Amino acid sequence: MNYIPTTEKEKKEMLKEIGVNDAIDLFQDIDEQLILKEPLKISKKLSEIEVRKKVESLAQKNKTKTSFLGAGCYNHYIPSVVNHIISRSEFYTAYTPYQPEISQGALQSIFEFQTFICKLTGMDVANASMYDGSSALAEAAFMSHNITNKNKILISKTVHPEYKKVVKTYCKMHDLEVVEIDFKNGATDTEKLKNEINDETASVIIQNPNFFGCIENLDEIEKIAHENNSLLITCIVEAISLGLLKAGNADIVVGDGQSFGISPSFGGPAFGFMAAKKEHMRKLPGRIVGQTIDADGNKGFILTLQAREQHIRREKATSNICTNQALMALAGTVYLSMLGKQLKNLAIINNQKTNYAIEKINKLINFEIVFSSPIFNEFVVKCNDSKKIIDELEKNNIIAGLDLEKYYPELKNHLLMCVTETHSKSDIDKLVEVMESIK
Repeated sequence: MNYIPTTEKEKKEMLKEIGVNDAIDLFQDIDEQLILKEPLKISKKLSEIEVRKKVESLAQKNKTKTSFLGAGCYNHYIPSVVNHIISRSEFYTAYTPYQPEISQGALQSIFEFQTFICKLTGMDVANASMYDGSSALAEAAFMSHNITNKNKILISKTVHPEYKKVVKTYCKMHDLEVVEIDFKNGATDTEKLKNEINDETASVIIQNPNFFGCIENLDEIEKIAHENNSLLITCIVEAISLGLLKAGNADIVVGDGQSFGISPSFGGPAFGFMAAKKEHMRKLPGRIVGQTIDADGNKGFILTLQAREQHIRREKATSNICTNQALMALAGTVYLSMLGKQLKNLAIINNQKTNYAIEKINKLINFEIVFSSPIFNEFVVKCNDSKKIIDELEKNNIIAGLDLEKYYPELKNHLLMCVTETHSKSDIDKLVEVMESIK
């Protein structure tokens, strides 16, 4: 998008046209005490050459480190074609298609995204994407209330802590009770789940693989939920795992698609996804693109089931969400188009490299792999002093992982670490070597 500045002469002409002497007159409705009386304290203007040199000097301060941090935001290789396609102006500048009949390209890309999500999750229908994984999970919790007319949500303590906070925020505004289910050996304690679930339970929320990287027993949890006439909501934060793991016989599947061709970028942006069984289709939030036939018999795409949405049903809408993360969802669509069935091989590589790291770390003195539950590409390491480990590794240009005490006080001196396909054998060997040298 080009930036074309206005000249002082042009500014005066525009002000004269609307009958205003000065631009400050446009802000007369604002309290005078709130209006800035002096110029902003910013550096003087620079030429393009000076700006380039300034940015280059700032860039030289960056340090390249090997990161073993995951915890909801993952470093995966991104094929160059992903950014090439999403940088095209017809995609890059587009917004939610409010006139779908003239936005066939955008609608087709969203339809293909929905198709990918349905194939990966095993669900019947998916929406056009959500803002992120956490808000998608919160919407799913509220959706389960709308479906069952029950007011109790059971959520495992192994769900991402920040996701849980968003769920609790949403539910508080709707007077829904949220109860956390404890974990055992890194996975949801199914006995405690059985004791807590009752006739008022709308849904059971599980993350798989969970926050500790452990794989949940979805079959047993699904049986407990459905025998109680409650819904099962499965949340998938590390989307690459779908190359190996099924989402289970869930009623609603949500997750975050950052792993599908989107850089960690200090935490965002990414996109959330949401899919459900066909019988729950009209309770889904957000937009849904459908395929149809036009008057000439040609295939076309439309925004369908809009009667659920806010611009029609107002306060009775299924959700306040009335847009989607189309550009980020497109990145995910391009990424999945490129990988195809190779997603399974990518997931296997992630798992193999992670198990190699676990095997090496488990042999170290003063370090212990805590949970014996099966894992995907994250694992928890117990050490004598997590802060010292993090500091010493950083001195060697290694980002250790997440100190779990922040979210789980009972897991003091425990680190959550992640390995992906971007880590080479030498990266893992260096990590282990440095860890071994720390006394």
